[in-house]
Amino acid sequence: MLIAITGTPGTGKSCVSTILRKLGYEVIDLNKISTEKFVISIDRKRNSKIIDTNKLNRYVKENYAKKDTIFVEGHLSHLLKSVDKVIILRCHPNELKKRLTTKGWKTEKISENVEAEILDIILCETIDLHPIKNVFEIDTTGKSIDDVSSSIKDVVKNKFKQMKKYNIGYIDWSEEALKDF
Repeated sequence: MLIAITGTPGTGKSCVSTILRKLGYEVIDLNKISTEKFVISIDRKRNSKIIDTNKLNRYVKENYAKKDTIFVEGHLSHLLKSVDKVIILRCHPNELKKRLTTKGWKTEKISENVEAEILDIILCETIDLHPIKNVFEIDTTGKSIDDVSSSIKDVVKNKFKQMKKYNIGYIDWSEEALKDF
């Protein structure tokens, strides 16, 4: 089973993946694979690499789909049709801004990602490709990486049954769009 761990940059995907690896799970670093093998162009204005997600999807499906539980971590993982389940990490825009600032990101890139979090961009892209019953959201705001990892283990342990606290639609930052971030 392929499980995407996705979210806006800064929501905790990489940190959680480190914990999951320590717990014995196989975790694929999708950003590394995609930038090494599937870059088709560069968006110079946004300083971003454009990835061929169709080829990336085929690669992941051919190389990992037949294994047991594998996490596919990266902010593009929800775009892969080959994943069976999607866990979206979310973070309140104020905390996300602090996290990205701490990482040394440029103001323009921080604003772009905070706006994406407010507008539910990853969630919208996800439900365009995956059945809602296969999509889960975890709010990482104010939580330790261990707490977030425990939430992911909770979803897996319960065999991806719908649990209200992880159902989509309960996390809503839309009122933040009216504020100056």
